[in-house]
Amino acid sequence: MKRVHNFSAGPATLPLEVLKKAQEELIDYRGKGTSIIEMSHRSPEYTEVNSQATERLKQILGVGDEWEVLFLQGGASSQFMMVPQNFLTSDRTADYIDTGAWSAKAIKEAELFGNVHVPFSGKEQNYTKLPDASSLNYSDNPAYVHFTSNNTIFGTQFHADPDVPAPLVCDASSDFLSRRLDMEKYGLIYAGAQKNLGPAGVTVVMIRKGFLETQHDEAIPTILNYKTHTAKLFNTPPVFAVYMVNYVLEWIQEKGGLSYFETFNNEKADLLYNELDKDDFYRGTVDEGSRSKMNVTFRIKDENLETKFLSEAAKHDLVALKGHRSVGGIRASIYNACPMESVEALVSFMQDFRDANG
Repeated sequence: MKRVHNFSAGPATLPLEVLKKAQEELIDYRGKGTSIIEMSHRSPEYTEVNSQATERLKQILGVGDEWEVLFLQGGASSQFMMVPQNFLTSDRTADYIDTGAWSAKAIKEAELFGNVHVPFSGKEQNYTKLPDASSLNYSDNPAYVHFTSNNTIFGTQFHADPDVPAPLVCDASSDFLSRRLDMEKYGLIYAGAQKNLGPAGVTVVMIRKGFLETQHDEAIPTILNYKTHTAKLFNTPPVFAVYMVNYVLEWIQEKGGLSYFETFNNEKADLLYNELDKDDFYRGTVDEGSRSKMNVTFRIKDENLETKFLSEAAKHDLVALKGHRSVGGIRASIYNACPMESVEALVSFMQDFRDANG
């Protein structure tokens, strides 16, 4: 069996242990003679999977019954619309911190439903730096403050939970469960699973019950109303994706939880950034204090060498390193499931490439 060093930004690499477990159970789930994919979402087997995933997520984050956990569809992009549809109206204001392409998309959707105030925008700096506390100009009484915790395209990340005058709403798609969070600050967190949690197809949404009670009383389409989904399993969920998320959560627990992965991810990122900073052959693309631990973006001094770098890297089984089409360059996504061996192999290749082309 061949496994390459996969640096894809998403869908991203999954833990090999989880893939093997799913492989073993794919055709015959626990002696039932059928796959979990073929079972009713109302069956005892899937009900157990859904309940396990919910409880494991709460345990990992250290929260209790004050939080609702939903497994929805439509990706984070659907949440760009669903959050303001539930909590924003023409007489309410929400603050949106603009730190990249995804936060800009969220702002566009929110403006369809109510007033949007932008306390900070990094657009003029091409999103290369995140705001410090002094540069955030919040509105007087926001319904919530929305931010994107990690930016896959530009390679920036908030390394602490912002101090804000309202409940935080976070698009945590690309760094969820990679570090510890101060959950007391949050009203709602959503994350597309295809980075740190599982395969594409399910979006995890966590809502604090107290924040849910601030939902406005205007008409909301049934399927887009959060209370529809907190009341019961309303429609067929993405069964296989949730099944995989459940096993990834189990894997996170077995490894040691968020404290383990925070340390592990710091070690991987430090190894890679230290190589970038050795000299001017490679250069990071964002402010040093804003660097992401999940998506390491960089350029080569002679940018004409980047095509050669990507081609030769692939021959060494280092794949999916091409930067996002909107910014170019090189990007190594090193989420929870990216092993240290992959980062070490990339750093070794970078050293050899520098020696040969510097």
